[in-house]
Amino acid sequence: MSQRGWAAAGKLLVAMVLVVGLVIAAALAVVVQSGLSARTPPTAPETMIARAARRLAIPMAARRMRNPVPISAAVLAEGRDHFADHCATCHANDGSGNTEIGAALYPKAPDMRAPGTQELSDGELFYIIKNGIRITGMPAWGGEGDDADNWKLVHFIRHLPKITPAEIEEMKEMNPISPHESEEKKKDEDFLKGH
Repeated sequence: MSQRGWAAAGKLLVAMVLVVGLVIAAALAVVVQSGLSARTPPTAPETMIARAARRLAIPMAARRMRNPVPISAAVLAEGRDHFADHCATCHANDGSGNTEIGAALYPKAPDMRAPGTQELSDGELFYIIKNGIRITGMPAWGGEGDDADNWKLVHFIRHLPKITPAEIEEMKEMNPISPHESEEKKKDEDFLKGH
C-alpha cells in the first residue's frame, strides 16, 4: 500500500473512532438525563444485542440437541403441571408473560407463543431452561437428574400457541400462592363454613 493509502486508512480509522465515541457519548447523555429504568421497554438496539448475546451464549452442540422424550398426552400434561407450578409466575399460564412479575422484569418475560421463542430449536429451549440467561430474570432450573422434566417443558412450550381455555383453567389449581393469598383463602373458607 502506498503512503497515500496508509494516510487515507488512518483518516478513516480516526473518523470511525470519532463516530463510535460520539455514539457512546450520546448514549451516556441519554442515560444521565433519563436514568436506567426497568419500566421502559428495551430499545430496538438493546433487543437486537440481547438476542444476539443469547444466541452466542448457547453452545452449538446444545442448539443441535433433539428432544429425547417422546411426546404424548401424559408428557404434555406433566409439562403443563410443571409449567403452572414453576414458570407461570413470570410467563403466565398461557405463556404470554402478562403477569405482575413478568411485566416488571427487564427485559420483560417473553411471550412464549410468539415466533421469538417458538423458532428456537428444542436444544436452545432446553439450554435456556436448564442454564438460565444472565442479566435477565430467567434463572437456571433443574439439576443433572431433572433433564427429563426440562425436555417435557420444551414439549409444553411448543404446545402453548394451541393451549385451550380448559387447560389454562386446570393450571390455575397448580399455580403457587403466596402466604398472604393462602391466609385470605383460609379466611374465606372459614367464613363460608360459618366460623
